[in-house]
Amino acid sequence: MPRFSIIVPSHGVAGRLSQALDSVLTQSFGDFELIPVCDAPDCAAAEVAAARADRDSRVAPVHSPPSAGLAGARNTGVRAATGAYLLFLDGDDVLVPGALAALDARLARTGDVDVLYFEHERAPWWEGEPTNPPAPLLAKAPDGAFSPDRAVHLTGVQLPAWSAAYRRSFLAERRLAFPEGHFTDVGFGAMAAAGAERMAVLRSVVVRHLVRRQGNRLNLPGDHHAELLDQAERALEHAAERELPAERRGPLFEQLFAAILKTATHPRRLTGGRRAFFRRASSLYRHHRPAGFRPPGGRLGVQHRLLASGSYAGFRALRAANRTAARTLQSLPRPHGLRTRLLYRRHLRRPLDPDLAVYCAYWGRGYACNPAAIHAKAHELAPHLRAVFLVEPGQAHTVPKDVDHAVIGSRRYWEVLARATYLVNNANFAEGVVKRPGSVHLQTQHGTPLKTMGVDQSTYPVVAAASGSFAKLLGRVDRWDYNLSSNRHSTQMWERAFPGSYEHLEYGYPRNDVYYTATADDVARVRRELGVPEGKTAVLYAPTHRDHETGFDTGALDLEAFCEAAGEDVVVLLRAHYFYDRGGARSSGRIIDVTAHRSSEDVCLAADALVTDYSSIMFDYANLDRPIVVYADDWEVYRETRGVYFDLMAAPPGPVARTPEELARVFRDGSYAGAESAALRAAFRERFCEFDDGRAAERVVRRVLLGEPPEAIPPVTPLAERVPAPAATLVRS
Repeated sequence: MPRFSIIVPSHGVAGRLSQALDSVLTQSFGDFELIPVCDAPDCAAAEVAAARADRDSRVAPVHSPPSAGLAGARNTGVRAATGAYLLFLDGDDVLVPGALAALDARLARTGDVDVLYFEHERAPWWEGEPTNPPAPLLAKAPDGAFSPDRAVHLTGVQLPAWSAAYRRSFLAERRLAFPEGHFTDVGFGAMAAAGAERMAVLRSVVVRHLVRRQGNRLNLPGDHHAELLDQAERALEHAAERELPAERRGPLFEQLFAAILKTATHPRRLTGGRRAFFRRASSLYRHHRPAGFRPPGGRLGVQHRLLASGSYAGFRALRAANRTAARTLQSLPRPHGLRTRLLYRRHLRRPLDPDLAVYCAYWGRGYACNPAAIHAKAHELAPHLRAVFLVEPGQAHTVPKDVDHAVIGSRRYWEVLARATYLVNNANFAEGVVKRPGSVHLQTQHGTPLKTMGVDQSTYPVVAAASGSFAKLLGRVDRWDYNLSSNRHSTQMWERAFPGSYEHLEYGYPRNDVYYTATADDVARVRRELGVPEGKTAVLYAPTHRDHETGFDTGALDLEAFCEAAGEDVVVLLRAHYFYDRGGARSSGRIIDVTAHRSSEDVCLAADALVTDYSSIMFDYANLDRPIVVYADDWEVYRETRGVYFDLMAAPPGPVARTPEELARVFRDGSYAGAESAALRAAFRERFCEFDDGRAAERVVRRVLLGEPPEAIPPVTPLAERVPAPAATLVRS
C-alpha cells in the first residue's frame, strides 16, 4: 500500500496539467500513486496523463464525466485510491519540491491522524508576492497530534481540500465523500473536521496554488452561489447529527456565515434572487445558531443581526450604502487624435449593425490566412452579412475586387470597428478598439505554436523586450469571445499563453481547408503562376523569424549550392517569414522567390516537399502528407532565446539535418521521401493535423456567424478518411 494517493482532477486545465503531474513525479519521496481524473479516455487531459503513465507505473489515470463536476471527479479518484493518505491537487496547481517528504516526516512524528492540515501558497498568476492564507490559522493549533476540541477554530471551512491530507480509512469509516455541486470543499471540509478524532498540522507550504487570471470560477456571477447555502446547511446538519458541542459549533457557524454574508453583500456575484438568497440564509441562521453564540463586532456584526431578524430591507439599505465604494469604473480606451476619438465615440453611441462583419489579417497586411478563408465561406453560407476587410495603406491591391475594404486609420475604419457585430482577426485589433456588449470577437490565430507565445514569452528577455506590454496584450485577449484551434496541443498552449474567459473552438484552421479541396488541376495552375518548370521537384524553403537577429538572411545555407548538391531536378521556392514580405525579390537560377506571394497555401500546394527550421508552416504543410525536412542548424540557440513548447528534435515531421551537407544528402539519396520519413510524418500528422479536414471554415461560420449550437456543427472527418491534394511530381516510396 503506497503512503500517499494524490488525486488530480483535470477538467478545464489540460494546458497546465503536465506541470501538476510533473510536480508530483519529481518529488524526492517516491512512495505514492498518482491518480489523474480525466473527462474521457480520448480528451486532451487524458493524453497528457497517458504519456506520464507510459513512463511511470505509479500513474493510474481514471475517468469521470464533466457532468459529475469536481466532486464526482474527486470521489472517482478516492474509489480508485489504495494509499494510506489521500491528497487532492487541482490540475493547475503544483506540489512544492520536498512536499511529500515533509508530509511523511510529519506523520512519522505525530503518528496516524485523521486529518493533517498544511500550509499552501497562493501565487499570483503574473506579478506580485505569494501569500500564505493558512499560516495564521495553523499557527494557533497545538503542536503534535491533538483532538479537535483543542483547536475549535479548525472547522475545515476556511481550508480547501488540497490543503490537507486525509487518512483513507477514516473517510471510509465515516462514509465521507465530496457532496455534489459547487462549493464542495465547504461541505466536505466541515464534515471531515466534524468527524475527525485526531488532527495535526504541518506549518510549511506543501501546495503552490496558481491563481488563475480569470480568478476562482466560484467567484464569477451566477445562480450557482445559491449552492453555498446547500453546502452550509449540509455542514450544519452534520454537526448537529454528531452532536458537536456548542464550543465547536460556534466557530463552524461563524465561518460559514462569514462566507454567506460575503456573497450576499458582493456587488456582482448574485445575478438575481438576492431576496430569496437572504431569506433562506436568514432561516438557516435562526435554525442553526448555537446556544450562546455572540455575533462579531463592526459591520459584519450588523449583518449578522439583520440576518437574525430577517430584515431584508435593512440589509439592502446597508448594501446600497457601500455600493458606490465597491463599484469600479472602467476607462474607455481611445484611439490617437482628438478628431478620431470624437468620431469613434460618436459611432460607439450608435447601435451595432447586426449584419456587419469586419475581418483583418496580419495587422492589415492583406487578404490572407484564416480571416480570408472564413470571409469566403461566409459569402457562401451567410450572404446576408456585409463584410469589410481591413488593410494597411498601400495594401488595398491585395484584396479581391469584389471584397469591400477599409484602410486602417481612416474614418471608415473607425466607423466599421465601432458598429460591427462580428470582428475576426488572426492577430489583434488596435489598442483603442472597444469590446461592445453584443459584439462577437473571433481570434483565429495564424499557426500552431512550437515557439512560446503570449505571456509565456515573458521569461525570454530578447522576446519580451520586443513584445511590448503584456498587460496591454491581456487587455486585448479580454476582448476575445472565441479562440480557434487546429489541434489539442494548440488548445492547451493557448490556454497558457493567452489566459482569458474565451471559448476554445477546436474546429481546425479554415486556411487549411484548401489542402483537402484542391485538385491536381489547381496544383498545376499554381505551379505555372509561380514559374515552377514542368517536371521539376519544387522544394519549399520557409525559415522562421529569429528574435535575436535583424532582417532576413538564409545564413549558412547556400540555396544555389543546395540545388546543385540535391540533384538536377530540384528547384527551391524561397519564402521568408511574413515580416520580410516587402523586400526585393531574391529569384535567381534555380531559386524562385515566393515571399511576396499573398497566399502561403498556394505556395504549399505547389511544393513537392518542405524544408523549414522551426516555422509553424510545417504543421499546416503536414496536412498535404508530403515530405518535410527540418533544417536545424541553430536549434539550441533558438530554444534558449525564444523558448519552445516541445522538443522538435525528439518528434520531428521528417528527417532532421544539422548542416548544409546533411540537408543536400537526404534529397540526393531520396531518404527525404523514404519509409522512415513517412513514419515520422504519420505520427506528426496524428498529433497536429487533428481538426483540419477541409470543413473548418464551414464549422466556424455556422457556429460564430450563424449562431448554430455546437451539436449542429459538422463533426471532424477522421484523419484516415481524408484525401489531401495530390503533389505534382512526388513518387512515394
